[in-house]
Amino acid sequence: MSKIGKKPIQVPKGVEVKINGNSVALKGSKGELKKDFDQTIDISMNGDEIVLKLKKETKDKKILALWGLTRSLIANMIIGVAEGFEKGLEFEGVGYKANVKGNDLELNLGYSHPITIKASSGISFKVEKNTIKVMGIDKELVGHVAALIRSKRLPEPYQGSGIKYKGEIIRRKAGKKAAATA
Repeated sequence: MSKIGKKPIQVPKGVEVKINGNSVALKGSKGELKKDFDQTIDISMNGDEIVLKLKKETKDKKILALWGLTRSLIANMIIGVAEGFEKGLEFEGVGYKANVKGNDLELNLGYSHPITIKASSGISFKVEKNTIKVMGIDKELVGHVAALIRSKRLPEPYQGSGIKYKGEIIRRKAGKKAAATA
């Protein structure tokens, strides 16, 4: 029995839910999301709750894990259409800059050319001083775009320059000078 999968999902006011077989469509103040799920799980509405059940009892760990995963994905979809998601990135380095041009993000990260990150549909960027905010309704897409931005200049442990997630701690290393004197 999945601990997470058996919990019902509370649907807040202002969120419309349409369940068609194993397809769930949600509509809220921030936008719309639709996703298809595995056939082994029965998705149904019970008042203002979404209930997930297995179509037949099983002890297969993969199916039980899929049950919990499906519940988490639907819960994240509800949060996304109601409130949205935001991922923060911080950049540090000499000459590092970020600008929003239209819907796209332009990064100057010490390379000979600027790097442009195209905004996927449903993603928006906001830049303040040395922080970049990636916002959207799909949690998976927001995380993917934030990881893509971070991959353009990974944090470096010697000088601390690069792009890191907000709140991420980078372990600093002593350089050659400190190692030679020890």
